[in-house]
Amino acid sequence: MYIAMNRFKVALGSEAAFEELWTSRDTHLKEVPGFVEFHLLKGPQRDDHVLYSSHTIWANQAAFEGWTKSDAFRAAHRNAGNESRSLYLGHPEFEGFDVIQTVK
Repeated sequence: MYIAMNRFKVALGSEAAFEELWTSRDTHLKEVPGFVEFHLLKGPQRDDHVLYSSHTIWANQAAFEGWTKSDAFRAAHRNAGNESRSLYLGHPEFEGFDVIQTVK
């Protein structure tokens, strides 16, 4: 498995708009081969932002990379910069991980 995460520093007072943007959009993920699961995570509040992370689980890194090159990816991110730029402090930070161990 492969986990792809983007960390967002959301400006204080913009949390509701950020959450609405993410929870109301069509991700197009379910139609992508190798997609397993998606989570939107809300983390701690800091002096000037709240930390959020999008957390996507894939069958493998190749499936994730296929998603980033797909029509579904372009459709899901069509208005991402225009709608949300003012909500963030800086750019999202991507982190990708190969899963070494899973305990259920």
